[in-house]
Amino acid sequence: MNHDVLPRKAAVWVFVAFASAYFLSTLLRAITATLSPMLTLDFGLEARDLGLLAGGYFFGFSLTQLPMGHWLDQHGPKKVVLSFLCVAVLGCFAFSWATDFYGLLMARVLIGVGVSACLMAPLTGYRRWLALENQQRANSWMLMTGAFGMLASTLPVQWLLPVIGWRWIFVGLALLIVMSMALMAWQVPKWRLPESVVEAEPTKRVGILASYKQVWAHPYFRSLTPMGFFNYGGFVAMQTLWAGPWMVKVAGYTPLEAATGLFWLNVCMLITFWLWGLYTPALTKRGYSADKLMTYGVPLNFCVQTYIILAGADAGALHWALFCISSSFVALAQPAVGMAFPAAVAGKALSAYNLVLFLGVFVVQWGMGLMIDGFKAQGMLEPVAFQSALAVYFVCCLASYGYFLKHKSDSR
Repeated sequence: MNHDVLPRKAAVWVFVAFASAYFLSTLLRAITATLSPMLTLDFGLEARDLGLLAGGYFFGFSLTQLPMGHWLDQHGPKKVVLSFLCVAVLGCFAFSWATDFYGLLMARVLIGVGVSACLMAPLTGYRRWLALENQQRANSWMLMTGAFGMLASTLPVQWLLPVIGWRWIFVGLALLIVMSMALMAWQVPKWRLPESVVEAEPTKRVGILASYKQVWAHPYFRSLTPMGFFNYGGFVAMQTLWAGPWMVKVAGYTPLEAATGLFWLNVCMLITFWLWGLYTPALTKRGYSADKLMTYGVPLNFCVQTYIILAGADAGALHWALFCISSSFVALAQPAVGMAFPAAVAGKALSAYNLVLFLGVFVVQWGMGLMIDGFKAQGMLEPVAFQSALAVYFVCCLASYGYFLKHKSDSR
């Protein structure tokens, strides 16, 4: 029996406290897509600068993923997330004060570091504080909270821009993070190490990197690594950045129209993840494993990518929404990785895959910008440069999917 399970009222408040921080972290993750026209105008950014700026969040996020599991196990969600959110507050203020691109970039990296525990911390806590039958529900609701944060980064931010400007928006976000921290400090319980762990402390410790050896060497983890990097990471990269500039630079949307398109795109993703949570257990019972769903579902995304590349200016918000919906099949990879490992190392497996994912986001976001500028330098018109960069990304996704098909049957 788990004596750490919280009473219902306390569990609800813990969820609300953690969810408030995760909401803000996903808002900060996606806000650059909405702000891209304004930041481009204010700082004279090239596409490569915009890609690097957006990717800075994911670079900062990636830096903490490997030690994160160790810190959470040792010090608990409350101490870790509160410590990290102090860095996020500093990053938000630094972003609002920035006077050049490099100031923006460093602030963006700080924000990524600061919010990097906002999902892993609650998931770690829920394992101990919630009854088994409530953990899956809490995890799904956290992801829905993140989808609401994505929504808040679109039209609400666009409406606030002419009223208070993007600098004051970041000041406001810093203050909201402080309020979230106060709620967590008040409601989240302290972490108690199990007696078995305390007694084992004097034994020889294994280095953080060495402790991941079992994960890196696992055939199933390796089979999903390229898809996690390009297909999954690229999906997040497009959703949180490049879908917006495509709508403006290629499809001819105004900034307000692009923000509206991003809003409805994120509404679609909220519904999509809700439906996945609703029907995945039934699909699994009927023999539709994550591998099978990805095998048959990912090619749908390739059809959408092909249309967007060929259609160019005729591909707008609807088609990018279809891109994100069809990309959601690759999101099944993350829980599948966790289930492929023993419970004792599942946390490390998830953290390691998270690292692959967010490194992929960083590389795709920056790489798309570099390719767009490079193709423009070769004399291509900007819309054609966007199409060509997306075509290169498409080839990487195809190769990753092929690698998965080749190795999945031998990896279990």
